[in-house]
Amino acid sequence: MMSMMRLLSIICILLLSLFWTDSSNAAAPISKIQNMLAKPPVLCGRFDQTKQLQGMKKPLASNGRFCVVNGKGILWRTLQPFPNTLRLTRDEIVHLQGERVAMRLDAQKEPTVRMINSVLFSLLSGDLGKLETLFEVDGSADANSWKVALKAREAALAKAIGAISLDGGAYVKNIHIDEASGDRTTIIFSDIKTGETAMTAEELALFAQ
Repeated sequence: MMSMMRLLSIICILLLSLFWTDSSNAAAPISKIQNMLAKPPVLCGRFDQTKQLQGMKKPLASNGRFCVVNGKGILWRTLQPFPNTLRLTRDEIVHLQGERVAMRLDAQKEPTVRMINSVLFSLLSGDLGKLETLFEVDGSADANSWKVALKAREAALAKAIGAISLDGGAYVKNIHIDEASGDRTTIIFSDIKTGETAMTAEELALFAQ
């Protein structure tokens, strides 16, 4: 479970780094990419994820919805093949199965949660330097699209996630993760909606719990 949570947490961190970082001190073309991206206070959409495990012919597939809410956190709701929800806030990471809390990680007790949330909310406040302390960032952009590659600086982080690449336009469209183990994950984002009406009543309730 922890490996899945680390992976999804890192994905959400990367999304936030693009949506809300301050581009004033960023190097070109990263500054150009950040200026291309929309910065809504609420952003929701669909994700389709495939994970190719080393030694297995058939990839594992899942899909669901995500919501990123400035000032509150992130919901990552897997709907297929098995429903479950991750909720990341400043103080905790909660894994929900239906209405039941399957796991709750407190930032005050778990070093991993403390690290994740430290990066998460420093990015929300526009601290690009925090991202650059963890990753080597390389990017390119044309008039309507961009690509970014991230390589972990620290050996422990590199061992956990390997290399990451993202591409998109006004929003992130694809994320590719090549793990050090040889496993590969691809996530495609679609059906993007913004504003408070982008969230369903169920998603609003999940944030209110």
